Amino acid sequence: MRAYSAGGVVFRLAPMRSPDINFLQQPHRSNDIHEGFDEMAAMEVVLVGRSRAGIWALPKGTPQPGETVEQVALREAQEETGLQVELIAYIGSTSYSFVREQVRYHKQVRHFLLEAVGGDTALHDQEYDLVEWFSLHEASRRLTYQNEVNILYQAEEMLQRWLQYRQQEGQK
Repeated sequence: MRAYSAGGVVFRLAPMRSPDINFLQQPHRSNDIHEGFDEMAAMEVVLVGRSRAGIWALPKGTPQPGETVEQVALREAQEETGLQVELIAYIGSTSYSFVREQVRYHKQVRHFLLEAVGGDTALHDQEYDLVEWFSLHEASRRLTYQNEVNILYQAEEMLQRWLQYRQQEGQK
């Protein structure tokens, strides 16, 4: 049986905590794109987890009738993290299979780059009992599934290009 879901990488930019971290270097301060941030910013991502199972994942879920894949990604990210998010771009998809009640499912998950613009992780729904921000490096270590680690790295590359584009647009 085929199934799909959608979700994404919810990010925010935060000041670098250490000069050793080399994520998303911004050599020149742009025209207040992320006002208040130091010259170098790090991408932080939010992960959802289940403490009993020891699982950490990217937020994602299944569609409700009539929803587009983008609407599913936005709704699920907001419900599972408690954050208000804006869709930036499509990252890519992952596929995997599992068996539930003797039925084999082939699932495709479509992932989007989502910027946290408000909300609070304390407001997440009860599907997961843990919702926490991590540096990109720590998130890649904590994620349970390698296919989500790959999506995380694709998101980092996409975010770098997006920030460069916004810097160039802000300087015109």
